[in-house]
Amino acid sequence: MTWLADLYDRACTALDAVSGPVLTTLARFLFAATLLLYFWNSALTKLGDGISGLWTPALGAYAQIFPRQMEAVGYDVSQLGLWHWAVVMAGTYAEILLPLMVVIGLFTRFAALGMIGFVTVQSLTDIVGHGAAAGSWFDRLPDGVILDQRALWLFLLLLLALRGGGPLSVDRWIRSAPSLRPASPPQRPEGHRSA
Repeated sequence: MTWLADLYDRACTALDAVSGPVLTTLARFLFAATLLLYFWNSALTKLGDGISGLWTPALGAYAQIFPRQMEAVGYDVSQLGLWHWAVVMAGTYAEILLPLMVVIGLFTRFAALGMIGFVTVQSLTDIVGHGAAAGSWFDRLPDGVILDQRALWLFLLLLLALRGGGPLSVDRWIRSAPSLRPASPPQRPEGHRSA
């Protein structure tokens, strides 16, 4: 029986050695395959028409992010303040930039943490603001949009926040490029004393 335990131990050691690079690369690939276009399409619905739409959000953007406030003001955006505009614009650009950063592996840990915050706020807005059903765990049904699906999104992002972008990422390139690393301080010769 000892040989079986040794074989299992060697297999686990080999899998441990490759798990980091495989999991981080696969997590970014799965994010790109399943969520990148979802977030980008959502962001594009928030931008207004034409060039000015880059800083003038669409009416739907306010309705998506501030559903109760929009209803209270009769969907008249002019009654909302600068803070509402800033939140809508920050959310819109976060929905474009953070997923891109996750996919290419640029500042992956920070981008993944930002996406965790984004998905959390998105879920709370859907539940509290739009009255969406959260669903429930341990109910034998795996298709609850909020608790089931978004828990898996958050797990994927948590993996990237904890482990980084992996070997095929801009982060790895930045860390390995000698010209991008800070120069080490000059070394004093042996026996040299400071005054």
